[in-house]
Amino acid sequence: MYVAVKGGERAILNSYRMLDDYRRGDREVPELSLDQIREQMPLAVSRVMAEGSLYDPQLASLALKQAAGDVIEAVFLLRAYRTTLSRYGYTQPIDTGAMRLQRRISSTFKDVPGGQILGPTYDYTQRLLDFTLEAQREADALPAGDDALDSSMPRVTDLLAHDELIDAEPVPEGDPEPFDLTRQPLDFPASRAARLQNLARADEGFLLSMGYSTQRGYGNTHPFAAEIRYGALEVEMHIEELGFTVTVGEIDITECQMVSQFAGNAAEGPKFTRGYGLTFGYGERKAMSMALVDRALKAKDLGERADSPANDHEFVLYHSDNVEASGFVQHLKLPHYVDFQANLELLRRLRADRRAPQDAINDLMDEAVSS
Repeated sequence: MYVAVKGGERAILNSYRMLDDYRRGDREVPELSLDQIREQMPLAVSRVMAEGSLYDPQLASLALKQAAGDVIEAVFLLRAYRTTLSRYGYTQPIDTGAMRLQRRISSTFKDVPGGQILGPTYDYTQRLLDFTLEAQREADALPAGDDALDSSMPRVTDLLAHDELIDAEPVPEGDPEPFDLTRQPLDFPASRAARLQNLARADEGFLLSMGYSTQRGYGNTHPFAAEIRYGALEVEMHIEELGFTVTVGEIDITECQMVSQFAGNAAEGPKFTRGYGLTFGYGERKAMSMALVDRALKAKDLGERADSPANDHEFVLYHSDNVEASGFVQHLKLPHYVDFQANLELLRRLRADRRAPQDAINDLMDEAVSS
């Protein structure tokens, strides 16, 4: 027998209290502060800001604390809060060439103007647990550097563009207002602006899988990481009442530009093509995955074979949003008693109908044997 769960509102309120207790944990352990999350879990904070489409480290830290460390739930919380905010205007396009860099590497040229800057990275660490962290030892602070980084570090793709070795990406004629995914529904065929906006807040794990698939043969690109940059950048807004542009803040961003070979076609010769990734905070894996998928989605535009999952615009763009995906999966936990009972009754009827002819045959055979 299937009986509906009883309890209603009272059970739900008790569930809230149990969740608060579960999130808080042992009261003997000091409560985690937002400052601790923001300063000591910057990679998680960066991911929540990127996929939540809101640059605010403090609110992202709050979302992570409220979600008990569940990144997707924290993204959901931050994105829901974002929808309540008023939009006052639009900032000027950022120039990543003017970034105050903390990290800048290229796997295409050993010697690039400004040099390779390793910065903070796990790339060269041995993936071994550091048990000294258990003792809460305080790492030695980095001494202040005397040598300032070169403020002019041209992008590698700009060097390739100078020699016309890579596809140009000019501003469209008339400089039309870009697509806004937060205010306009996604439609197909999706423009490059729409695709990049979708990928920018897409689930990192999904993009990683899609990008990985292109490297394993489910795609026809052979990428190189032309450049990966991480650093701080000023954000400016033009104030019409004042008649000039003012700086409204500074954000940390990660940018990745991948280059892939293109054999050319009847209209243009062989060259490199690019895939682009940009994300809030420090998120190299996300930016690299985004760049791989961006290039894969350009296959049809370039006249290439486009029969792999990462080449399919609808498949990638419709399934990359973790909030939508999580909601659709988790809705299975809601009551489906009526639907299930209908299926159960149908199954029983089908099984009964299937048994009826066999039962009739058995009866005839019994009669024949007895006679």
